Amino acid sequence: SSCPSSLLVSTSVQPVQPPAIFFSARARRKRQRYVEKNGRCNVQHGNMQETYRYLTDIFTTLVDLNWRCSLFVFVMAYAVTWLFFGAIWYLIAYCRGDLDHLGDSNWTPCVNNVNSFISAFLFSIETETTIGYGHRVITDQCPVGTMLLLLQAILGSMVNAFMVGCMFVKISQPNKRAETLVFSKHAVISLRDDKLCLMFRVGDLRSSHIVGANMRAKLIKSKQTQEGEFIPLDQTDISVGFETGDDRLFLVSPLVISHEIDTHSPFWDMSQAQLEKEDFEIVVILEGMVEATAGMTCQARSSYLAEEVLWGHRFSPMMSLAEGFFDVDYGAFHHTFEVDTPSCSARELSLAAARLDAHLYWSISSRLDEEPTLISQAAKQADSSTADSRGDPALTLGEMTNIQEQPGLGELNGSVTTDQSETQA
Repeated sequence: SSCPSSLLVSTSVQPVQPPAIFFSARARRKRQRYVEKNGRCNVQHGNMQETYRYLTDIFTTLVDLNWRCSLFVFVMAYAVTWLFFGAIWYLIAYCRGDLDHLGDSNWTPCVNNVNSFISAFLFSIETETTIGYGHRVITDQCPVGTMLLLLQAILGSMVNAFMVGCMFVKISQPNKRAETLVFSKHAVISLRDDKLCLMFRVGDLRSSHIVGANMRAKLIKSKQTQEGEFIPLDQTDISVGFETGDDRLFLVSPLVISHEIDTHSPFWDMSQAQLEKEDFEIVVILEGMVEATAGMTCQARSSYLAEEVLWGHRFSPMMSLAEGFFDVDYGAFHHTFEVDTPSCSARELSLAAARLDAHLYWSISSRLDEEPTLISQAAKQADSSTADSRGDPALTLGEMTNIQEQPGLGELNGSVTTDQSETQA
């Protein structure tokens, strides 16, 4: 690591669960989740004045209802239409006097064998559901009944299409597919390729794949602008490979999603000590088309609070090579182990690396700058040795020439020495 050794966390490499001491500093506070671990958004809409908008999209409204309300609406839709048309059939028989001529062979009723409200209700059911037992049947002497029969047949088909369609969509909703898309319980921060990275794991429990899986991440944190405006639950994008295409997943086996903490990351200035004091939430979203349901899009969500981000941890391997296939051990899906990780922020880590590179650069440059100084020192030593020897000027000139031809002689020892043989001469 480029950080000083005092910033490293010495740990033993073995699978462990998050220590209880890690959460002691945060036991005094508890953050309300924006998105639950199961993906449910913890937001309720209140004081809505335009509730009529729900009726403009009644199909989606019925699909979004819970199962208890959906079954109640389903039963009531058929029961009300049967009762409504049964009452009209009974009213027609009463107004025409069919109820007063029961058993009269010379009287032709509107509907044969309709002698009470119950019989009219049964005829309404037979008409709308096209059962047609044949005991109660409309005659050709009732034009009003003929028009009512056509109207009930058309409205009955519409009710069938609407309600059966709602129930089918509700049963085959793709959000049920998201139940088998799992996220790790914790996110981790550790070094990857000498860079601090925020990582979490995602997996698919089914054999049918998610086509075109795409991963996104958001940081949910309140902030105050420079103008003094307070923004609650501000959303900031966390890059998980959008620029490089790494956010598009081939989710056949569990994958570790990595966010590199760089200058564009909201965690750039966050150290381990600051992480324990922060109050934020990371929302992760996995979207894709369900292969088994003809391309219906599903979305799986989860979130991580600040206390669920483990500094200095890494995910345990869970894939092994068996005979002819790769075996995935989902028992180790949530397991992490501690690794040596700098406790400083990514900014401090980058500055430490830059200082180290600058130190190496200036060390080499200073060595090159010292060479003329060494040469001048060698020349002075040669002059002094020549004056002491009182030799021939030609020899002195040759001595200096020899020294200048070897400017680096003795440089490794920090000084330059002359040729002893020439000095003696």
